[in-house]
Amino acid sequence: MDIAGKRYSINESDLTEDRFSRFGLIEWWDQTKLTDAKILVVGAGAIGNEVLKNLALLGIENIIVVDLDIIESSNLSRSVLFRPSDVGREKAVIAAERTREIYDKCKIMPCCSNIMHELGMGIFKWADVILGALDNREARLWINRAAWKMNRPWVDGAIEGINGVARVFLPGQPPCYECTLGETDWKILEKRMSCNLLTHQEMEMGKTPTTPTTSSVIAGIQVQEMLKLLHGLPVLAGKGFVFEGMNHTSYITQYTSSDECLSHEIYNNMHYWTKISEKSTLSELFSFAQQKLGTKEIVLEFSREIIQSLICPLCGTQTDIYAPVGSVSAEQGKCPDDGEMREVKTVHGFSGKESYGAKTLLELGLPLYDVFSARSRNKEIQILIDADKKSLFHGFSDYVKER
Repeated sequence: MDIAGKRYSINESDLTEDRFSRFGLIEWWDQTKLTDAKILVVGAGAIGNEVLKNLALLGIENIIVVDLDIIESSNLSRSVLFRPSDVGREKAVIAAERTREIYDKCKIMPCCSNIMHELGMGIFKWADVILGALDNREARLWINRAAWKMNRPWVDGAIEGINGVARVFLPGQPPCYECTLGETDWKILEKRMSCNLLTHQEMEMGKTPTTPTTSSVIAGIQVQEMLKLLHGLPVLAGKGFVFEGMNHTSYITQYTSSDECLSHEIYNNMHYWTKISEKSTLSELFSFAQQKLGTKEIVLEFSREIIQSLICPLCGTQTDIYAPVGSVSAEQGKCPDDGEMREVKTVHGFSGKESYGAKTLLELGLPLYDVFSARSRNKEIQILIDADKKSLFHGFSDYVKER
């Protein structure tokens, strides 16, 4: 071929390459492992944008992205998937749209939800790998406990300024994220968790300073670790890759397991409930658990603590709420009659005697596709509300097939 007076030859093999041919030159690479993989991405900000971009370029086809926030102007300097016209729209929705633009076979589902309050534990079981792109400890702690219970690995990423860290946590192989928390971390968490009426927005303590360059580095390591997990290769299990941007130094840190850690629980006796949450009463689920455990003396435990009611200490008025702890605002916590801050009554399970047995699982304030634990004296099982998948994954029929 003659271009501008110069001759160029074209190798016929260059014309027959498919999109992922170059990946296949890596000795251990198996593209089908990426095509079939199911990846849960929590967070669609600076790190989440880079993670999603990398997943699309790699040919990952099954992704759920979770983020409850909307796009602000300040996101545009750190988020490759967002445009000025996107300001005011949901991060998860726009991130999903732009990810599909990079790779049109990607079946990415956006969830504009709070991962701690609005999504059931089944979403963690759905995933093969969970990628965390968050900026707060409480959400990380929730993901860590959920990932362990559902026996799923997760890869955490965090950045501040021009520094960052990426780390891998495997279920059944401590240390986990909770093991890494120090005294300062727990003081911040305890302050947040003791204030169980305040929402995420009201507890926001300012913005984390970040740069797009650092998020690229950390997200790249996270996705690299995901690749190795999917191929069965050694990963940074219980370790962290620490990047220090001022001098471009990096090192691996080893975390220590804590004997007092509350995250080290795996659900390994899962049963499946075939009615949707909207049409299933708590008493029906309780009877099912009694049958599976072979005894009437059981306790059915919720996946998260629920605010049952708010009681005004001044006028004595009680209002039933049934919402996850942490999802009710301080303003909602005030008595509408006298403005007094009301006391909170919470519940976290059912023994068959409580008054709320006739309520449906949805009326209890629990999310779709959730998991319950049932215990007798000598046995424990878990129950996944499996029928909720059709509602949760509406329009994504391929996601419904796999338990």
